[in-house]
Amino acid sequence: MSEAVVLEHAAACETDFLVYTGNFCGYCRALKNLLNRKELTFTEYNFDEHDGMRMAVVQATGHRTVPVVFDLRGEQPMFIGGFDETNRYLRKTS
Repeated sequence: MSEAVVLEHAAACETDFLVYTGNFCGYCRALKNLLNRKELTFTEYNFDEHDGMRMAVVQATGHRTVPVVFDLRGEQPMFIGGFDETNRYLRKTS
């Protein structure tokens, strides 16, 4: 069920990235700024606005902090990690 939630969200996106965030999250703001600077599009789901979503994403990824980032540019959604992992990933791929 938990992986199905992420796959459903990814399938509904027409953006480069799928991002799960939380309120009052400095790393989430930094991530969105980074993606905007690189002119990469993203769809955002805020855990604080969707009850139960955090647990489903944690179960699917094992990643307990926000942001949680997926690259949707390939054939399958690819879990990247949080801000630091995404920053390193984009340096290698962009």
